Amino acid sequence: MSSIISAAAVLAEFVPSIARWFTKDKEKAGQAERVAHKVVEVAKRLTGMDDAISAVRLLEKDPQLLINFQREVLQLDFDAEMTFLADRQDARARDVAFITSGRSNKRADIMVVAAAMGLMVCLGSLTYFKGFLPGEAVGIISTIAGIFGSCLKDAYAFEFGSSRGSKEKDAAVYMNATRP
Repeated sequence: MSSIISAAAVLAEFVPSIARWFTKDKEKAGQAERVAHKVVEVAKRLTGMDDAISAVRLLEKDPQLLINFQREVLQLDFDAEMTFLADRQDARARDVAFITSGRSNKRADIMVVAAAMGLMVCLGSLTYFKGFLPGEAVGIISTIAGIFGSCLKDAYAFEFGSSRGSKEKDAAVYMNATRP
């Protein structure tokens, strides 16, 4: 973990809701670095300090500064969440465009089928070879099965709803399907 993320993680003690942005997930590492940098910059700017440690100490001592820090960081958290949702909405809009034009999203279909097949192959291998596989192989295959399961979970969340955007997509598909 980089030093900027470490400093932001300490600052997250003051605003626990932002801790989810500082993950070890490599896919989200770039976003975590950006959010962490912004959080540390807010703390330094509000306190007038040049380093995060001094800023933390001052935030601990001054309740008004802490409230201002929390307010600004919650706004950053809101902005980061809106960016994430906008990205997902763009993908849903693309999906709606495919459906309304009478086409299917073959790439998405292939991804879901491949994830389902990968999960079945992993589970089948564990079942069929259970007496022959060493514990390390079982652990590796189980981990891979978990990854495929996570892919399917994400596909279902995207397709069947995990946000207001999915409801908008459903409404758009319904409206287009009911037109004469």
